[in-house]
Amino acid sequence: MFKSLNKVIRLLIISHFFLSSGWGLLAPVFAIFLVENIAAGSAAEGAKIAGYAALVYWVSKSILQIPISQYVDKIRGEKDDFWFMVIGTFIGVVVPFGFLFASFPWHIYALQLIWALSMAMLTPSRNAVFSRYLNKNGEAFAWGIDSTFMGLGTGICGALGGVIVSFFGFEAIFFLVGVGTFLSGILLLVTNRHIHPEDGMFPDFFPSIFVGKEDPKKSRFFKGPGGPF
Repeated sequence: MFKSLNKVIRLLIISHFFLSSGWGLLAPVFAIFLVENIAAGSAAEGAKIAGYAALVYWVSKSILQIPISQYVDKIRGEKDDFWFMVIGTFIGVVVPFGFLFASFPWHIYALQLIWALSMAMLTPSRNAVFSRYLNKNGEAFAWGIDSTFMGLGTGICGALGGVIVSFFGFEAIFFLVGVGTFLSGILLLVTNRHIHPEDGMFPDFFPSIFVGKEDPKKSRFFKGPGGPF
């Protein structure tokens, strides 16, 4: 099943899995963290901070990703897409570790703004690369696998997040979220080995169960060494 997808798609799916799994750990306990560590135990104040934090993230991401996606579309080739999704992911690594030192509501809002920038850079550029390397007549299947892995990672790690907090505290959660985001970025870096093999940036060291032997050039979107353009 997974082997029918080409190397680039597999790496993007696995990267997305690590990212969603890491942040899935935090999702069900984030409001509790705000109540206990930012709102001085006040549930009402914690709820207000959580609401404003969500506002800052979603509004900022929604606004930022429009000009970013337009900029990515204007540049010929794929290297801009590649670096936007890689740099965007690594910017996101800062956020969970920043939560470790947060003590005021504005700290949370600032970190949410950084996370919004991270996702505004990652989302349109990753989707552009993903779309270009879909196999003909396998588009829905590839998107379905991506969504399935994201859902499984988020759901399973959501349950684990509460258990981890109860035994090890929020510090462990933030550390694991940071590690998951970092690994996601590393996997995106490795896609360069298959998108731009002429760069020779990374060796082909991943097991065949992850990337197999298919050549992404077989994609109906591929037009040459530099990508579909």
